[in-house]
Amino acid sequence: MTDFQSLLKPDQGQPAISLHLVDKPGFEPWLQAQGERAREAARAQGFRGEAHKIAILPSEREEWSAVLGVANVERLSPWCLARAAESLPEGSYRLAGRSPGPAAFGWLLGQYRFDRYRAEPSPKGPRVLLTDEPARIEGAIAEAEATALVRDLVNMPAGDLGPAELQAAAAEAAEQFGARLTVTEGAALAEGYPMIAAVGQAATAARAPRLIELEWGDTRHPRVALVGKGVCFDSGGLDLKSASNMRLMKKDMGGAAHALALARLVMGANLPVRLHLLIPAVENAVAGAAFRPGDILRSRKGLTVEIGNTDAEGRLILGDALARAGEEKPELIVDFATLTGAARVALGPDLPATFANDDDLAAALVAAGEAVDDPLWRLPLWKPYEEMLSSDVADLGNASDAPFAGAVTAALFLQRFVPEGTPWAHLDTFAWRPNARPGRPKGGDALGLRAAWSLLRERYPR
Repeated sequence: MTDFQSLLKPDQGQPAISLHLVDKPGFEPWLQAQGERAREAARAQGFRGEAHKIAILPSEREEWSAVLGVANVERLSPWCLARAAESLPEGSYRLAGRSPGPAAFGWLLGQYRFDRYRAEPSPKGPRVLLTDEPARIEGAIAEAEATALVRDLVNMPAGDLGPAELQAAAAEAAEQFGARLTVTEGAALAEGYPMIAAVGQAATAARAPRLIELEWGDTRHPRVALVGKGVCFDSGGLDLKSASNMRLMKKDMGGAAHALALARLVMGANLPVRLHLLIPAVENAVAGAAFRPGDILRSRKGLTVEIGNTDAEGRLILGDALARAGEEKPELIVDFATLTGAARVALGPDLPATFANDDDLAAALVAAGEAVDDPLWRLPLWKPYEEMLSSDVADLGNASDAPFAGAVTAALFLQRFVPEGTPWAHLDTFAWRPNARPGRPKGGDALGLRAAWSLLRERYPR
């Protein structure tokens, strides 16, 4: 993982290159205030103050400086310095006359690289940002590390990241923060979590299904459960995906990556909560032991589920995990899952579809996302659509025959496993960025993580 600790330092007057910020409305006044050499340099580089554009300027008092275009110089976004962090040469930098504020986060992630499988990793050295807000350094680094963890886990090929490797990542967090780790597998899993066991039963022994649980915190504090879908690879099962739809299914454990990263943020900040992290980890494989369309599974909650589609497996493993979370009577449950293509059709890759059984919780989540530039979009738990999940022979089906409201019906399925009266939010996130943006390379990404983290910090202040 990128060493973010070395990239953001307190400004103690050490030598550094100056970075000037300007937006399009302020460009002409800024230009007129510069010396002739600087004006000529900006013009020669075609700089007009557009966001994410950079011009190198001659300087009277230092070797050189740079001017960066931002969308709004009065309100810096988390990503406005990311392009500079990607492209400037190795060295130390400071913003001229101001603090980076939330933009320090993007400066850090502008230097994220996933080069584990490259023969020659990126040769660029560190670009260090100096800040006069030392109190913000720890938080910015923690959020960057959490985001990078999601990216790293999602980017890992499925051959190198299966249920056992997810367990190892949770075990590492448990050891670091003094948490208790419990793993249920084998006969105990089949007996206690039959839907998790069924989804993963076709995988090889080395990739056997399991439920990973981590508990941390003072028992006197309110209990918060985080649940993450951990399908380490999804072939679709016997309802086999097409080759194009299967290509990115290494990312189907993106919900688990989000939940684990959020749990690390909670523990690292020592929030006053009793944390319960649950990751049902499976591979949805194709073999003679695979569960079948038409099978009826009994869930941990006792409800029976008729399988209409083996590719609707994520909701099955989450159902058992949500039932387990509810047994401990948490004050709040939040789950993350790369659950439905329907959510992506409706909202595209940037906006996690957000469902909640509590209006205040939903509003707080959306507001938190807006505040930290990690947007969410609420969709309804439209009760009349429950009939789409009806079954002639079981309590409910796992998939609808109708080609409508796929994200909504999936969320309604999950709601059946959440205790009545327990506030619950479900984030149907893509966990992937199909096109690069400053600080956000193509590949695995955290979408909804910082929104949920902002909510928890507000709800459970230290």
